[in-house]
Amino acid sequence: MIRPLLGLLLGIALGGGVMAAPRCPVPPEFRRPHVELPPADQVPRVMPITSYTLALIWTPQHCHRAVRGAESFACGPDTGARFVLHGLWPDGEGGSWPQWCAPAPVLPRRTIAKHYCATPSPQLLQHEWAKHGTCIAGATPDSYFDQSNRSFRSLRFPDMAKLAYTPLTESRFAEAFAAVNPGMTAENVRLNLDEQGWLQEVWLCLDIAFRPTRCVTPARSARAMRIRL
Repeated sequence: MIRPLLGLLLGIALGGGVMAAPRCPVPPEFRRPHVELPPADQVPRVMPITSYTLALIWTPQHCHRAVRGAESFACGPDTGARFVLHGLWPDGEGGSWPQWCAPAPVLPRRTIAKHYCATPSPQLLQHEWAKHGTCIAGATPDSYFDQSNRSFRSLRFPDMAKLAYTPLTESRFAEAFAAVNPGMTAENVRLNLDEQGWLQEVWLCLDIAFRPTRCVTPARSARAMRIRL
């Protein structure tokens, strides 16, 4: 199967070498999410927040492979190749993080509709609030998603079509991503790759004021690893 990006990028508008935000009509109807509870292998954990991760899904890889559960969203001919907001994740000290901090009722429809364009999945929105948003002191679903959307909308994205035909390492991709975002450096960018080196997600490291900060280096020494888009 040919990767969607190599097809070429139906959903991308290019301007000055930077990806522009795609048009995103909110569907008049969407499936109501269900309450999410911690799975058996994820215990609730309350701890101080020391930083955040803003996680972005790269749709070609997401739509190329079967993604199930809360992190899935519908892929179609108009999905294109773009970044979708996975979520804003609180982090803690020592490589740990808070999660599933309080019960989370089903999100109101108006909240889902307001944030659907950034995260086009009611169940993923429900999941992000239940697992991550409930751990932020004083947060409501609307304040949590407002902050994650502000951070997401402030981003610019490199010309991914051009990068797809460029020999890339993690470091070079991080440099390209940072170059189009003032105030960001390659040290603020981490990548989530599959076993073959295909890009699945970009993770941006933020401090408690939601400004770019240096990421903790992954255990694997992979900044020189070749990546594929």
